[in-house]
Amino acid sequence: MTPQFWLWLGFAGMSVGAALILFIGKRRTHAEEADTIIHGLVPIIAACSYLAMASGQGSVLLPAGPDAGTATRAFYFARYIDWSFTTPLLLLGLANTAMHSGMRRPAIVWGMIGSDLVMIVTAFVFGLSQVAWLKWTWFAISCGAFLAVYYGIFVQLREENARERDDVRATFLRNAVFLSVVWLAYPVVLLLGDDGLGLLGPALGLGIIAILDLVAKVVYGLMATVQTAKRVDRDLAEGPATAARPHLAAAE
Repeated sequence: MTPQFWLWLGFAGMSVGAALILFIGKRRTHAEEADTIIHGLVPIIAACSYLAMASGQGSVLLPAGPDAGTATRAFYFARYIDWSFTTPLLLLGLANTAMHSGMRRPAIVWGMIGSDLVMIVTAFVFGLSQVAWLKWTWFAISCGAFLAVYYGIFVQLREENARERDDVRATFLRNAVFLSVVWLAYPVVLLLGDDGLGLLGPALGLGIIAILDLVAKVVYGLMATVQTAKRVDRDLAEGPATAARPHLAAAE
């Protein structure tokens, strides 16, 4: 399969996924409406990125390496623009799930989004770099920022999530693990792909990223949207005060 196949598949998959999420998403409460919009926007942005890359507007040709002579590689800069918008939105959606009864610590969210943007920008520079020591320095910085995002998810957000009722806690943990496992594959693919060690062919690298993108944005978005509807069903049946664990809500 050619690189173009994977890029057009990404565009089609994101377009269909966005339509499905917006179709099944409900808007009975402000939180549910926000969740639907967040998870609907993510594949819309990604579809634009894949359209740009498939049409040749989202990539440039760079030297394949410092000693590659006239050999070139395609550098898909549009994916980094995509990630700069979509991953913060996914983190915001995850934070809304963690603090279902109310956004108590927005600084946590800003910290995660800031770390996420550092990770993406430094990964972008890693992909552009030709000098080996600079390339791997940027990659190391990007991985460090990635760990900071994980700290925000599994330490800070989980502390806040502990105050929520049982179904909210279970949903957050499931979503956090799902998204984090998928995200963990990205730096590995970048490391082994054309922007890194060059061990993966262009088509294979694009194919893996396209599949990861569809899972992280469409599959996860559909899953999160359905789970939000179930939580809101319980909110509306029992009253909004039940979003927090009863003994903690009473203590405040």
